[in-house]
Amino acid sequence: MEYVEPVLGIANCLGTPACKYLQYHRKLNDYVRNFKRMRDELNCKMEDIELQLKAELLRPLGKIPKKGVEIWLKAVKEMIREAQVVENKVSNRRYLCRACNGKLVDEKTGEMKKFLDNAPNASEGLATNGPSAGLPLPTSELVGEEAVRNEIWACLIQEEVSKIGVWGMGGVGKTTIMKHIHNDLLKEQRFERVIWVTISKEFNVMKVQDDIAGALKLKEDWPREGDKLRRAAILLEMLKNAGKHVLILDDVWDKVSVVEVGIPEPSGGNGCKLVVTTRSEHVCKYMGCKVIKVKPLSEEEVLILFLNKVGPNIVQSPTIMPTLKLVVKECAGLPLTIVVVAGTMKGEYSPRIWKNALKDLKDRIGKVEGVEAEVIERLKFSFDHLKDEKVKDCFLYCALYPEDYEIHKVELIECWIAEIFIDEMDTRQEMEDKGLTILKRLEDNCLLENITTQFGLHGIKMHDAVRDMALSITRMNPRYMIQAGLQLEELPEKEQWSPDIEKVSLMYNSISEISIDVLPTKCQLLTTLLLQHNPVKKIPYSFFINMPCLSVLNLSSAKIESLPNSISELKNLTTLLLCDCEELRDLPCLSMLQELKKLDLS
Repeated sequence: MEYVEPVLGIANCLGTPACKYLQYHRKLNDYVRNFKRMRDELNCKMEDIELQLKAELLRPLGKIPKKGVEIWLKAVKEMIREAQVVENKVSNRRYLCRACNGKLVDEKTGEMKKFLDNAPNASEGLATNGPSAGLPLPTSELVGEEAVRNEIWACLIQEEVSKIGVWGMGGVGKTTIMKHIHNDLLKEQRFERVIWVTISKEFNVMKVQDDIAGALKLKEDWPREGDKLRRAAILLEMLKNAGKHVLILDDVWDKVSVVEVGIPEPSGGNGCKLVVTTRSEHVCKYMGCKVIKVKPLSEEEVLILFLNKVGPNIVQSPTIMPTLKLVVKECAGLPLTIVVVAGTMKGEYSPRIWKNALKDLKDRIGKVEGVEAEVIERLKFSFDHLKDEKVKDCFLYCALYPEDYEIHKVELIECWIAEIFIDEMDTRQEMEDKGLTILKRLEDNCLLENITTQFGLHGIKMHDAVRDMALSITRMNPRYMIQAGLQLEELPEKEQWSPDIEKVSLMYNSISEISIDVLPTKCQLLTTLLLQHNPVKKIPYSFFINMPCLSVLNLSSAKIESLPNSISELKNLTTLLLCDCEELRDLPCLSMLQELKKLDLS
């Protein structure tokens, strides 16, 4: 076979007129020099255009490359790669005759010249304006809240107010209100940019910096890792160049230092605004914000929202309406509990079921003290009415992800199948369809929110108050240990690995080393261990010894070079996920893992 290509090359040349053939033969070196010169010119042109494009994308912010420029750059990179292949063939004398080599480089030279002639005209600009201020956020219907919405809007328009703190208890509607205002700001175009960042309970400076940089479309110049101070300096400069902007920090649990993050101090002079949403009035005051409280809905607003969610057929039932109004009253004016309870009762037409639901809600709330505990009990009402234990397991599994995490639906259903929450069926498609049906049930009950992820995929998200409810359940039965996305640098202490734990989630942390001193001693019931997205470099041999029931192990995106041989002793292991483990060089013998159904090394 090694002679086939040279022979074909000679056959190609035989179709060339004799004088041209002789020219290719005699002046091969000239053709090669011309080829290299053209390739170097094209390479320089590409680098010049990339540099100018980079400069245009930074000043002003919000620019995006012109489509033609993107297409040209992509095609040129492929052309230069092809030219390198040609050069290698010629230098290795892949063709037996000089004329064939001459023809090859001459044709490629002509192709490169066409690219050079059709290069984008830098004087006309290489970038164009992107979406001017940002993209609208998906949001749910807003009932009531007119007064507080108008108050926030007035503060955004007034020059003398630069920082606004929107506070209220969990589930009262702070985020929904601000999403509507965010979208209104985009329509009004009063600011050059509107930036939305979710903070969450565990404040992570680098994540906040990354989110703001992403909103500003900083790519190549943004350091993904490294010194927080340097990143803050870069971000500060970029935000100053962004012109008048509104930065909305949603779900803030503790005071945030704008200096540490790299946020310029908002003022009337620079026309920038900072808005925080939080459950704490103290956070608003500490950050020097104009304080605005979001109060529960009025009785009339509550009833309108509940009836919208529960459906028209129930509204028309005179025997249910008196009890329904009492159920609504137990929701305490919180939009989240209203939609969750309404989603649970949708389709229930028996007055006796409504009376039982009223008694259940009253009993639950009567057993606890404190506003937050009452909210959790109202949400548990919906969880308990799921009835199907497998559906409950599917819901609780979502709490294994970090707070405010956007969960890809396909990935989630794959996990449910691995956990055997979905019964074995004739085909994989049937199991996936069952997973989608369960998701729809949880979405209809308003326990999960249907979203489109930042990557454009179909996903779901848990409201933080709903996740708090799920966590309160998993502290009791079934027992989970969930410390996902908490910036941990080492495993939890031995004492936290209790013998009755069934699932452990330590995903999205900074655990690089598993110390022998903190190894769990007895995890006889542990079935699931999620360690993905941790820079773990080495796992001790004894780590898995006390996990005889482990069936699902996820070590994706770890830095490990090998796995301990003890993994071969996990007789019940059905799923082993090692995606994006780029350092992995060696695997122990897995032949003893008789139950293993899924091994992912992609």
